[in-house]
Amino acid sequence: MTANANRDPSLPWSTRGHNLAHFLTRNARRLPDLPALIQDQTVITWAQLDKTVTALAQAMVTKFNMEPGDRVLVQSSNCFEMTEVMLACWRAGLVWVPSNYRQSPDEVAYLSVKSQARLMVCHEDFPEHATACCAANPSLNDVICIGDGFGTPITTLYDLAENTLPVIAPNADVDRDDPAWLFFTSGSTGRPKAVVLTHGQLTFTTLNHLNDLMPATTPSKDMSLVVAPLSHGAGMHQLAQIAAGVGSVLMPAGRFDPADAWRLIETHRVTNMFTVPTIVKMLTEHQAVETYDHSSLRYVIYAGAPMYRADQKHAIRALGPVLVQYFGLGEVTGAITVLPREDHHLDDAHARVGTCGYERTGVHVAIQSDTGVTVAPFETGEICVAGPAVCAGYYNDPDANEKAFRNGWFLTGDLGHMDDQGYVYITGRASDMYISGGSNVYPREIEEHLLTHPCVSEVAILGIPHPKWGEVGLAVIVAPDGISAPSAAELAAHIGDQLASYKHPHRYIFLSEMPKSGYGKITKKLVRETLQQQGLWPTDPQ
Repeated sequence: MTANANRDPSLPWSTRGHNLAHFLTRNARRLPDLPALIQDQTVITWAQLDKTVTALAQAMVTKFNMEPGDRVLVQSSNCFEMTEVMLACWRAGLVWVPSNYRQSPDEVAYLSVKSQARLMVCHEDFPEHATACCAANPSLNDVICIGDGFGTPITTLYDLAENTLPVIAPNADVDRDDPAWLFFTSGSTGRPKAVVLTHGQLTFTTLNHLNDLMPATTPSKDMSLVVAPLSHGAGMHQLAQIAAGVGSVLMPAGRFDPADAWRLIETHRVTNMFTVPTIVKMLTEHQAVETYDHSSLRYVIYAGAPMYRADQKHAIRALGPVLVQYFGLGEVTGAITVLPREDHHLDDAHARVGTCGYERTGVHVAIQSDTGVTVAPFETGEICVAGPAVCAGYYNDPDANEKAFRNGWFLTGDLGHMDDQGYVYITGRASDMYISGGSNVYPREIEEHLLTHPCVSEVAILGIPHPKWGEVGLAVIVAPDGISAPSAAELAAHIGDQLASYKHPHRYIFLSEMPKSGYGKITKKLVRETLQQQGLWPTDPQ
């Protein structure tokens, strides 16, 4: 990024920033013996974490010749080492580049090339990923293994931490606008883009999370449960815990089990957790929610996609007044809107049904037309955001930057409206909208109605070509476990006259399981690809 041409020349060109690793330094001084990370029977204190991070940071610089600003690619599922490497990168002035561990070797190789990573940290479970990255990226000089190695001589993270002499190493000096994290988008509409998150921007967002999502979070009262990948939203949530001196409990390795989550919540008196609506649904519909004591929970924070009203009500009944919703993208590190606990109501008469909340503290949200004009309340437009939570742009991607920013605003690509009190309502992604008979159709409205049917657990509406109407709706339906799927006629009757006829789905497809991204989100791109792979995508537009 270049300096602002309109900046006052009498002011310094750079501003000394807050290195994110200083949160750890502060905890190690003040809270040395309190737990920082917990998994299974292992507990790492803040002092122990600080020592390991210092050793790793020193090793990256002295043994691998990494220099400030160099990128470190990480391929791993959730583990202690994810956090250790993240903080070590920042302590050394390097840039953390985590991948979604569920991605294929070729997909992660693309991230390696795109980020121009010079060092890779790879879990022993993913040797093919390390091989693919080394083959694709000539800048990648070394691979460090989390675990015992890949069956060939290779440096392991354990060896580095144990064999590097412990020293008292200061956190690297950073500018407020120095990159700290290359956050790769989910690639729902194409190749993932590398979002540049800076030390200053992440410091603001961390404090914003604590203020708006989890007020009064303290080391003595709180404990967090990690249920989502640390490479994305859960990583930001954990950073907020680190800033507050709050420990994080990691789920056991392997497939997510709701019973394990509830057991850990009871055992460690967990007070907060970050997840996505589909995981909240799994947790609250599992019988273990009634078996274990979850009275310690104060904040169950969900984001990544809107929660359907039927699921929201079920979660409130199961958990009480603990739900907090936020709307945000990786480009804004989640900090666009918040719907706090007090705005979650069972009674529709008191709830703003469909809202994702109001703008976050220090963030400016506007609904704009295609020409950048702010539209009137209740008028649909694109949700745009400005303020210190917005990223520094996309790394090495001028075309993406040109499309994503306008007059200082970041364009989210989400459509919606704002009421006269400033609450935002998401209509859907601009790319999800389709036009039937000349009228705009927003899938979320139809999905909400279909989900009120007792035999519908999940639904996705997509636009498909039609010779007369241009496009019509295709409804992809999943029934609850143990319940037979309803017929298309039954669902059409259920919608009845609640929606205009042009909004009614033209076709229904029933699946046993809804395709989801590595982060548990239902994306229309993935649903479409799955239908095509299974030969279910309509090829006869009738």
